[in-house]
Amino acid sequence: MNNASEFLTNVSIWALPTIFAIILHEVMHGFVALRFGDDTALRAGRLTLNPLSHIDLFGTIIMPAMLLFLHLPVFGYAKPVPVNFNCLRNPRFGMLLVAAAGPGTNIALAILSALAMRVVAGFVTAPWGPSIAVPLYLMLQASVWINIVLAVFNFLPLLPLDGGRVLYALLPQTAARAYARLEPFGFLILLVLLYTDSVERVINPIISAIARVLL
Repeated sequence: MNNASEFLTNVSIWALPTIFAIILHEVMHGFVALRFGDDTALRAGRLTLNPLSHIDLFGTIIMPAMLLFLHLPVFGYAKPVPVNFNCLRNPRFGMLLVAAAGPGTNIALAILSALAMRVVAGFVTAPWGPSIAVPLYLMLQASVWINIVLAVFNFLPLLPLDGGRVLYALLPQTAARAYARLEPFGFLILLVLLYTDSVERVINPIISAIARVLL
């Protein structure tokens, strides 16, 4: 019973920040693409904060809930926003900015959440603190963590992650073409790295360092 109660409490704290972080990450990909001439996401109705337009049943709901229940780091994903890189003005530079927009948005959200935490902390001892300020403080704290994790994870230089797109845009053209050939195997490589804890060994120190600055 206690485990179920603890799980429901954690869901109430983590659900909204997680969904918002994932959705805004995707929306900003499409927004930057639109600014560079590609309206694919706009025509697909994906430049909206309406969760129904972005939710992936497994990546946005089931996986984060499972990770939360298992007391593992919580992250997830939404349905990828469609981007036609060939339609971008200056496709390579446009790809770099479109790719960086998602993790960059998560970093911005982490910073804003950390600042808001400091404001809300001043009201924790108010008469309405236990019922409003404390839950809000915990949600903002969760927002800091989930946005840091999403940003660092997505910046891994592995296609089709955002970091892989950024690296592709920065490489000389010949090297970029060779690197792009790895994309069909990207998720398989990622699964192997996750299974062997290689990803955690790389990103956990970075996540902890950023969290120490913000929290």
